Amino acid sequence: MTIKHFGNERSGAGGQKLPFSPAVRAGDFVYISGQVAMQENGEIEYGSIEAQTRRTMENIKSALALADCTLDDVFKMTVWLDDTRDFWTFNRVYAEFFPGERPARSTVQAKLMVDAKIEIEAIAYKPE
Repeated sequence: MTIKHFGNERSGAGGQKLPFSPAVRAGDFVYISGQVAMQENGEIEYGSIEAQTRRTMENIKSALALADCTLDDVFKMTVWLDDTRDFWTFNRVYAEFFPGERPARSTVQAKLMVDAKIEIEAIAYKPE
């Protein structure tokens, strides 16, 4: 099995190089590292859970695209919310990205490592 890493040149706030790959393909599986509401400039998009969920999902889509995948290829997602009170609002926004078939998902509350309201990782399947 061949393992390919994508997006190693990304950087965070202040231009700090991020020590992980946004996407890794292992055979027919693509693993997307946890994404937060990071803007192009490396800063977290502050604001509501709606805004942060949309930005985070767009970042998931961008990471998937690095490995030639889309949300249609995703079969499992894991979500961490900073505040359980955001759960129903998050669900409403999240559902907009999956109008048809939806992947399996786990959602838990956790204190995140950056000042964000949400983090999401994904696993996709797309034969090479």
